[in-house]
Amino acid sequence: MIYGDTVRLRPMERTDLPRYVEWFADPEVRDGLGTHLGFSLAQEEQWFESVLKREPNEQPFALDAKTPDGWTLIGSMGFHEIDWRNRNAEFGIVIGDKNFWSKGYGAEAVKTLARFGFAELNLERIWLRVFDNNPRAIRCYEKAGFKLEGRLRRSRFHNGSYNDTLIMALLRGEWEESKK
Repeated sequence: MIYGDTVRLRPMERTDLPRYVEWFADPEVRDGLGTHLGFSLAQEEQWFESVLKREPNEQPFALDAKTPDGWTLIGSMGFHEIDWRNRNAEFGIVIGDKNFWSKGYGAEAVKTLARFGFAELNLERIWLRVFDNNPRAIRCYEKAGFKLEGRLRRSRFHNGSYNDTLIMALLRGEWEESKK
C-alpha cells in the first residue's frame, strides 16, 4: 500500500467492483471521464480480468480515504501507458463517491501517486488529460503542481457541445522543488 496523509492507494479487489458499477451509473461522475455510458458488473469483471494481466505498475489502485470510521473506498487511480525509455507516464483518477468531492482528497491522492511515480518508478514526467469544463479537477491538479502544457481544441463532443482537452504535466524537478 502507498500512504498519503489522508489517503491510501491499494490493490484493487474484485469486491470493489460493485461500487464502481454504482458510481459509473451516475452521469455526474462520468462527466469528467472519457466514457458516456455506465458499465454492468459483467463488464467491470471482464475489465478487471484484463487489468490483472497488465504489468503491476500499470494496474490501477483502489483509492481509500481515512475517515473516523476507518478506511473508505472513494475511487481509483493509476498510471497507464508508461513509457519506460522516456521515463514518463499518463495517469488518471476518478473519485466516484461524491461525498468526498471538493474536500482535498483528490489533490492528496494526486500528490501521493506522483511521489510514488518519481521516487519509486523513477519517472521524469507525469502527465494527464482533463476536459476544460471540469474546473474542480483542473484546480486539483494545479494544487498538486501540474502545469498546463497544451490544448486539444474541440476534441470531445459531450452533452451537445464540444470541449477542449487540456494536457497537464508535472516534471521531476518541479516535484523535487515543491518538497523543499
